[in-house]
Amino acid sequence: MYEFQYHRPNSLEDAAKLFDAAGDPQYLAGGQTLIPVMKQRLAMPSDLIDIGRIGDLHGITADKNALTIGAMTTHAQVASCDKVRESIPALASLANHIGDPAVRNRGTLGGSIANNDPAADYPAALVALGASVQTTSREIAAEAFFTGLFETALEEGEMIVKVTFPVTDCAGYEKFPNPASRYATVGVFVARTKERVRVAVTGAGLSVFRAGDIEAALETDFSPDALDGISISADGLNSDLHASAEYRANLIIVLARRAAAKANAA
Repeated sequence: MYEFQYHRPNSLEDAAKLFDAAGDPQYLAGGQTLIPVMKQRLAMPSDLIDIGRIGDLHGITADKNALTIGAMTTHAQVASCDKVRESIPALASLANHIGDPAVRNRGTLGGSIANNDPAADYPAALVALGASVQTTSREIAAEAFFTGLFETALEEGEMIVKVTFPVTDCAGYEKFPNPASRYATVGVFVARTKERVRVAVTGAGLSVFRAGDIEAALETDFSPDALDGISISADGLNSDLHASAEYRANLIIVLARRAAAKANAA
């Protein structure tokens, strides 16, 4: 580690002022990615702005149409919250299988999606559920928010405040976790609303993406059997020491079947 200035503001306004005044600042949420990266000197901000005390970034609210979660809400809080379990049980289940207990009690929803790791779980939920990301300056649809490998639509100094998820008829998430990190080698989130079916895949590409062929099949018949004969091309999928592109292509179908089965059982 190296020398840096540490700040702990109590409001969004104070955080923004600190960011604008610093030379090379970085917001700190749960620190599950940033701190290890700093230890390796892959990131060397001049100022760390800890946003944990900002009340506007905490809390979970729900009504019959939407579930809203503050950016600083931890994975453990999402997993254990009755409002989440009642509104979107698949989202609570997803959060309960992120990392290990230490990660779940420190890592946050906002920090995870701002980092946009290609194997993170939350991006699949946001895209499949048609969520919207509220920042300090605007509202961004989930599909427009995730733009590439570790890249998002966030501009310099822009901070995530909360995420709003429309309540669906049913949803299911299934992932094949890396046994060491518990990141998704592949993860598939299936969600059905009155209008349509949405399917989002994480871990298989450079960023989360929709699976159009699977969506079309499930719209005709929302059951695992509807995916008989469907195949996914391996072109453009990730291939590494954990899994080949071809293996990931097969996993997408296998996990989509399981996710659809979970959704039907919900």
